[in-house]
Amino acid sequence: MIDTTVKQRKNVNTLIRPIGILSSGMYVPKNEVSNNDLSESLDTSDDWIITKTGIKTRRFVDESEATSDLCIAAAKEAIKNASISPEEIDAIIIASFTPDQILPSTAVIVKDALGIKNAITIDMNQAACAGGIYGIFLGTHLLQNPSINNVLVIGAESLSKYTNPFDRTTRVFFGDAAGAVILSYKEDGYNLMSWNLDSELSYKVEIPAGGSRKPTSIWTVDNNEHYIKMDGRTVWNMATKHLPNSIRSVINDMELSPDDIDHYIIHQANLNIIKEVLKELNQPEHKTTINIDKYGNTGAATVLTVLHQARTNNTISKDESMVIGGIGAGFIWGALGFSKSN
Repeated sequence: MIDTTVKQRKNVNTLIRPIGILSSGMYVPKNEVSNNDLSESLDTSDDWIITKTGIKTRRFVDESEATSDLCIAAAKEAIKNASISPEEIDAIIIASFTPDQILPSTAVIVKDALGIKNAITIDMNQAACAGGIYGIFLGTHLLQNPSINNVLVIGAESLSKYTNPFDRTTRVFFGDAAGAVILSYKEDGYNLMSWNLDSELSYKVEIPAGGSRKPTSIWTVDNNEHYIKMDGRTVWNMATKHLPNSIRSVINDMELSPDDIDHYIIHQANLNIIKEVLKELNQPEHKTTINIDKYGNTGAATVLTVLHQARTNNTISKDESMVIGGIGAGFIWGALGFSKSN
């Protein structure tokens, strides 16, 4: 077993107060949408979608469901698995670019629904698909304050409501889900050892209207400018360039090699991108967990749902190392390195 004891290493961003993942949870809507379902209204087919994306099905919320509903369900499972009460949560971080509405805060809605009394509430609205990673990063740093003991991080999206039902470029890729983790001071387990976060401005994935630059109007609605617009080729190029580099940087800072990492949690943007990232790192596919085939790209929820499934299936044990990597619109990307702390 590799010695991954917490100590100061050259170029390692080791936290003063070690933080681990106490528990996890996830939720997906009941409404399953197959590729054949989509092909009824789109110029596409089951074979085309599987070949291009690896997606077979995805889940869509119904008209009455909102992102907070997904958050609440995932959070309840994480709280139950942590064997703590809601009152013991000191902060709630929600990463989502599909909030219930502009105001009030989705995090406050979730706090109220869960019966949490005194938690700090933070909404991360524009980290897009990197939101789960940035949420964990922020949560671990909040926990450096000894007065904060448990942080609930949720990544959730209702992307079916933000994709044009008649746009093959986006409709086939995205699904709806929520993933949650509770972070806590923990002397053993998945301790955050290193991180690499970066960004580069791009409008190749965007929602053009609805903000202060282009407020909602009859014209923006008629031109479908409140739906996601995406240049797939640019997404491929950015993801296959920055994800391996970010992951490799984190591993190097831990003074390990890619072979030393036991498990890779990679953003579920596209199955072919996941395979390309592993190929760049010269790593076998059995070292990762996949759920894009069942749920599609669920934005900020993806890395948290994959992490939950890996933990639930005992794919990851507390004695093993793992790296979480993801990239989102903007472009914003990052990677986090975890290993046993003692």
